[in-house]
This record gives sequence, C-alpha cells and structure tokens, in this order.
Amino acid sequence: MLILSRKVNEKIMIGEDISISIIEIQGDHIRLGVDAPKAVKVFRQEVFDSIKAENKAAAESTPIFPELKFDITASIFDT
Repeated sequence: MLILSRKVNEKIMIGEDISISIIEIQGDHIRLGVDAPKAVKVFRQEVFDSIKAENKAAAESTPIFPELKFDITASIFDT
C-alpha cells in the first residue's frame, strides 16, 4: 500500500485520468473530491462491499419462475 501525505487543496493523481483532491480536514474527518471519467465507478468501501454481497447472493439464488399454463387446444383461428 502506498501512503501519501497531502494538505488541503493538494491532489493525488491515479494514472492520467483520475485525481483525488483533499477538500477539507476537520479533526478525524477528511473530505475528498474524486475526478474520474464517467466509465470509472467510484464507491465508498462499505457501499462497494454491499454491492458485491448483493451480487453474490443474486448469483447463488435459485430463480423463481411462475408456472405457465398453455391451452394448446385453443387456436387463434377459432372464432
């Protein structure tokens, strides 16, 4: 893990397209600004973990399909 020190209004660059700005520091809270292309999804860790857990649960679940009943004796030509 790379650990960097930054002050308010300083940035960290990730590649050429993503920058993280230090917006505000108050006590043990830091406000960050993330500038990234729209194709890059940015989440807080707890939200990311929740999404992963929901996706895993959905992938492991058994789909429930309603029972479909067809009357094969009926014809669209019957009038």
